[in-house]
Amino acid sequence: MKLAYWMYAGPAHIGTLRIASSFKNVHAIMHAPLGDDYFNVMRSMLSRERNFTPVTTSVVDRNVLARGSQEKVIDNITRKDTEEAPDLIVLTPTCTSSILQEDLQNFVERAQLDAQGDVMLADVNHYRVNELQAADRTLQQIVQYYLAKAQKKGELPGDKTEQPSVNIIGMTTLGFHNNHDATELKRLMAELGIQVNQVMPEGASVKNLKNLTRAWFNLVPYREIGPLTAQYLQSEFDMPYVDITPMGIIDTARCIRAIQKVLNQQGASADYEQYIDNQTQFVSQAAWFSRSIDCQNLTGKRAVVFGDSTHAAAITKILAREMGIKVVLAGSYCKYDTDWFTQEVGEYCDEVLISEDHGAIADKIAQLEPAAIFGTQMERHVGKRLDIPCGVIAAPIHVQNFPVGYRPFLGYEGANQVVDLIYNSFTLGMEDHLLEIFGGHDTKEVITKTVSAESDLSWSKDGLAELNKIPGFVRGKVKRNTEKFARDRGFSEITAEVLYAAKEAVGA
Repeated sequence: MKLAYWMYAGPAHIGTLRIASSFKNVHAIMHAPLGDDYFNVMRSMLSRERNFTPVTTSVVDRNVLARGSQEKVIDNITRKDTEEAPDLIVLTPTCTSSILQEDLQNFVERAQLDAQGDVMLADVNHYRVNELQAADRTLQQIVQYYLAKAQKKGELPGDKTEQPSVNIIGMTTLGFHNNHDATELKRLMAELGIQVNQVMPEGASVKNLKNLTRAWFNLVPYREIGPLTAQYLQSEFDMPYVDITPMGIIDTARCIRAIQKVLNQQGASADYEQYIDNQTQFVSQAAWFSRSIDCQNLTGKRAVVFGDSTHAAAITKILAREMGIKVVLAGSYCKYDTDWFTQEVGEYCDEVLISEDHGAIADKIAQLEPAAIFGTQMERHVGKRLDIPCGVIAAPIHVQNFPVGYRPFLGYEGANQVVDLIYNSFTLGMEDHLLEIFGGHDTKEVITKTVSAESDLSWSKDGLAELNKIPGFVRGKVKRNTEKFARDRGFSEITAEVLYAAKEAVGA
């Protein structure tokens, strides 16, 4: 039933397809019915990539249901192997293939006999995990496959790079600002004198995965994709990793200090304190802005934050620690990461909400009436209905969140971009007064029945006329209070008289 509404994280096969299509010259074949093959459309519409390998669908139709799909799947694998000459073909199961209880691993082994490239099955449980969990698992599986293959052939390097180096793990296609974050992290590593050994999976080649172990450490900037791979590399090859997201001034410094510690434990003489101090005191615009009068104008304003684990936790801490903004609610749809998220944000917000129900989140926002929302595109739509501004900080996202210009969220330049996003997401009183004076507001007044559109409340013509006379910067709040007043008293229509009575009831 969730598919009939909004899903914050998609089904498991989308995560597997994101990983496979992020690598260079890797082809994914999805065993699914028509209707599950929207990944190509979604990617081509959103990501604005110049080149990408489309995903092939091995269609489950009535003939497959009658005779079985073994030969069809094997034929599709060998055909794409001949046509595209990929380094790797990933067979992606779906809920449908799981229902049919087909032995896809056997299909892969049969196809590998004739294929020139490698063939593997994405081994994820499509009933128990979502898009993000499946992506994390698929990446770890591909890395493990190629390192084991290199070990077997005696091709695994036994040495480290001469200079300190890093693997940056977790950058994928359709990731929120991932390509910009990758560029910023490369620049940050260069300024710290650290070579970038590999960035993966986005733009990486599976042929080079055997060289992952040459790096001194791994950097995992996102909670959603990369931790399983880093944990595998640590347990099997004794590679340390840093998993502090360098978002905001404070956590970027924390991340750099963690890197410094990891390098020095391996015999380097890294000292980044002067670099951190220089960036914080003299270079970063975000650090300067936090002390400016503009930021002080935001002190005490109320905000709601909702998104994935990484971005929602980071933005909550930036708002509370670096900008003095009161976070009345911080939430995440990553239910499997509840303990970590709660521990990260608990001391920086009034309330924590872990939920996949967008309606419950919308209703909570309506109750709290924050000055701004920082969430996904779904919260942005909620904000529009409630006349509350919203800055988008995490997936699910639209094409507008794949900017052509440079917009990282990580590192010191990312801190500048986040500050701009936060500041510009608040509507200041004088700005709204000027918009009223010069007619800058959109005159199309949207009246919603409730946040979840489940009430029979409506506004009469005279009620709307009176509502539109109220200054814009408080109109949304008056509207919500009036609707609550009417709902509590059983009114089905809000007239001018009901609006007057509501104002008197709250002492307005």
